[in-house]
Amino acid sequence: MKNIVIFGAPGSGKGTQSDKMIEKYGLNHISTGDVLRSEIKKGTELGKTAAGYIDNGQLIPDDLMVSILASVYDSFGREHKGVIFDGFPRTIPQAEALKKMLDERGDKVAAMIELEVPEEELMKRLILRGQQSGRADDNEETIKKRLVVYHSQTQPLIEWYKKEGVHFHIDGLGELDRIFADICKVIDGI
Repeated sequence: MKNIVIFGAPGSGKGTQSDKMIEKYGLNHISTGDVLRSEIKKGTELGKTAAGYIDNGQLIPDDLMVSILASVYDSFGREHKGVIFDGFPRTIPQAEALKKMLDERGDKVAAMIELEVPEEELMKRLILRGQQSGRADDNEETIKKRLVVYHSQTQPLIEWYKKEGVHFHIDGLGELDRIFADICKVIDGI
């Protein structure tokens, strides 16, 4: 089982590369953003709570996210090939909670793949995505808040996963196929 955390700033290509990994390796995918947007759209209590945090560029409380993730993870059954965690963890306490949740199931994170993209490119990508998709959180003011949160709260995760021995850095700028080939080398090696 190859559980993978795909990591990078908003707009770094996590969703695009996750789709390619799902197709090639048959992995399941948990995008916390997609899960939360779905709950918001349905107007559930969780969705309303989440919207309050997201609209202010803040992170969802850890205990709430871990219970959501555990439920989605368990829905895949015991015989799955692995899961791509996209958008989680974002802090060291979340990484510790994910490790504990997986440990309780006899599983682990096999790799943390970090997609690094320069900030000016992230801004261009996210503004374009907002124009194309109509995503309300892809506007310049919210993007800047999200990048500040990313840099201040999630950068330490790189060091945490290095200590765990599962961190892999990928240059996320350039041709999609080259980026995916670099990711495949990591997955094939774990």
